Amino acid sequence: MAVKQNNCAICAGTFDPPSFGHINIIERALKVFDCITIAIALDNAKGCLFSFEERKAVFSEIFKDEPRVKIDSFRGLLVEYARQKGINVLVRGIRTVADYEYELQMSLANRMLNSNIETIFIMTEGRYSHISSSIVKQIIKLGGSGRDMIHPCVEEKLKEKLFPKSK
Repeated sequence: MAVKQNNCAICAGTFDPPSFGHINIIERALKVFDCITIAIALDNAKGCLFSFEERKAVFSEIFKDEPRVKIDSFRGLLVEYARQKGINVLVRGIRTVADYEYELQMSLANRMLNSNIETIFIMTEGRYSHISSSIVKQIIKLGGSGRDMIHPCVEEKLKEKLFPKSK
């Protein structure tokens, strides 16, 4: 049985790629929690552009000066991963009413699966509320700039992935 970690939370998602919205939620959660585990989902129906290792490398670069951030991966149920880690709090970012409706359903299902799980919703700052990983990928793919949406290292990796140099 895992030992409960004091005042830690999990922020989970596919993060394909991580946006300033994701980063903002994590930074703000660090004001409330002693540590945050970024849990990158390996099972998803989205079909990720980036591998786990690539997403972990990007987060490692972004949070290189923040020892309270841990980066991990998980498969299967998030509540089972949380139980294994001894963490009972999930942090979820909310951009829109549609996000809230979905996240509410997920939080209620998670509580049914594990009554010790608490979900904390953090509203995305307005300047990030329109940003999604899908929109970012489309903008970069069509030649636009991700300057106000994604960290420069994310934009660089995204361009490398979308526009591979022929050898």
